[in-house]
Amino acid sequence: MNKIVLFDGECHFCDRSVQFIIKRDPNAYYKFASLQSDIGQQFRKDYSIPLYIDSLILIENEHYYVKSTAALRICKNLKGVWKIGVAFLPIPTSIRDLAYDFIAKNRYKWFGKKDKCKLPSPETRKRFL
Repeated sequence: MNKIVLFDGECHFCDRSVQFIIKRDPNAYYKFASLQSDIGQQFRKDYSIPLYIDSLILIENEHYYVKSTAALRICKNLKGVWKIGVAFLPIPTSIRDLAYDFIAKNRYKWFGKKDKCKLPSPETRKRFL
């Protein structure tokens, strides 16, 4: 089964992150859904993902991962130098998530919030649930 990336569909930074993943995921390992969508809400229920988690979530092998763990696990299937991201997984989560939380806390202030989504190309649209 494909891996599912849930993201904040209102966040410009999150949208850019999804585009970044798509560009570096030629094998289409990842499918995407916004947290605000009906299917995103259904995944939350199916995997008992708490509502307070409002940024990047990776669903993989019947488990979900959040914050820096999700981001670094995503790296393992990206082409290029990004694969080395998994090398940071042994660093304690509390340390890794300090940087992640700082960016997540300020993402709307720094990058803005969207009122509507850009329509992806037909090929890319297939990757959205």
